[in-house]
Amino acid sequence: MTTEVSGPTGSRLVKGPGLLLVWLYGVMSVGAVSRSAYQIATEFDRAPLAYTLSGLAAVVYAFITYTLVRGGERARRVALACCAAELAGVLVVGTLTLAAPSAFPDSTVWSDYGVGYLFIPVLLPVTGMLWLRRRPG
Repeated sequence: MTTEVSGPTGSRLVKGPGLLLVWLYGVMSVGAVSRSAYQIATEFDRAPLAYTLSGLAAVVYAFITYTLVRGGERARRVALACCAAELAGVLVVGTLTLAAPSAFPDSTVWSDYGVGYLFIPVLLPVTGMLWLRRRPG
């Protein structure tokens, strides 16, 4: 059984380091979805901005996971753009949580550049962009 998946153009994104990337994005998807769903369902009034941002992070992680698994040149380009948007989000939210902590009574997935997730939220999109910039060969 192989874990390599190819899309309409046949380019494989889920091989070598790409397989680890898909696994990490999958784990982050599950973690962010679980966290945000629980927080939105039980404590939304306490920190609506933080919990909404965690929900947004969950959607981004799930979408990137999907595009990586789908494969193909178009999926690669979409995943690359999503990784860039994710990195921008991590940097903006991370900076805001440090500069205006009173606006964030509870942390988000991207708070303090992902310190609660071992800085994976800031490292993962950089790694993803490096992997996705390569041309399939």
